[in-house]
Amino acid sequence: MDIQLKHQPAFSLAVVTLDPNEAIKVEPGAMVSFSDGLKQETKVEGGFMKGLKRMIGGENFFQNTWTADSRGGEITLAPTLPGDMITIEIDGAGFNLQSGAFVASEAGVQFDTGWGGAKGFFGGAGLLLLKVTGSGTILASCYGAIEERQLAAGQKYTVDTGHIVGFDNTIQFQVRGSGGFKNTVFGGEGIVCELTGPGRLLMQTRSEGAFINWLIPQLPSSSSG
Repeated sequence: MDIQLKHQPAFSLAVVTLDPNEAIKVEPGAMVSFSDGLKQETKVEGGFMKGLKRMIGGENFFQNTWTADSRGGEITLAPTLPGDMITIEIDGAGFNLQSGAFVASEAGVQFDTGWGGAKGFFGGAGLLLLKVTGSGTILASCYGAIEERQLAAGQKYTVDTGHIVGFDNTIQFQVRGSGGFKNTVFGGEGIVCELTGPGRLLMQTRSEGAFINWLIPQLPSSSSG
């Protein structure tokens, strides 16, 4: 499988070239186009209970698998929101991916949903994670551009939960308020995640939650006619 990323960072498109009879798992709605000979299969990945856990974790209950025929083929993919995409190699050590960031993966990658915080606590964003294991390449998306940090062993770093894309499984994390009660409720920062290295951290430069909080007051109310 070969993945070429184009039109970065604002309107990324992934051009995926599949070898003969190769398959790729794709999040529903991410397909833009595909070449002749590719076949789509929609199913509950891992069975009903895993599908239910994916849905609770903010992902789709169903997942699409696209398979090339003996000629190979091409499929292009894009996320819902404007922003960048990145490929992440999974080698058995594991990776924690923010729910909603998954776009596609090779067949050898498995997912499980873990609970990483209280979603909606004090009006802030929680942290719902997909635990990624196995071996292969993940295609992930973000809102805005990707910013990376490499944390040393014991190094602490704090990130607003709405800006986390993912981090290595070697990183320990704790979800908490941004300060005391007043800071958390009235300070505008809400819930943050304190991470402790070693490992790789990926952040996004924009937050979906912050955009929604800005957008809602701008919408006309029903009483305005």
